[in-house]
Amino acid sequence: MPCIIHLALYLSPNPPTDSAEEAFFQSAQKFKTRYATLGFSDKANLDEGAMWPTAFALTELTAADEARIGALVKKAVS
Repeated sequence: MPCIIHLALYLSPNPPTDSAEEAFFQSAQKFKTRYATLGFSDKANLDEGAMWPTAFALTELTAADEARIGALVKKAVS
């Protein structure tokens, strides 16, 4: 089972519940994979037309990546 991090907790005034999970993180180190995965559930408000990404691969985390993740999470919980 993937390591779940409630990213919405950091940007939402209400702590997330299991039923309100918008995002998850799967560690590359824990699962011995080439990259970590940041993903969003169908509850996330990321819709852009008929097609949009729901998961992202991460091999490292830069300041620009952190800003992009923050923006995605804010949009997901809006």
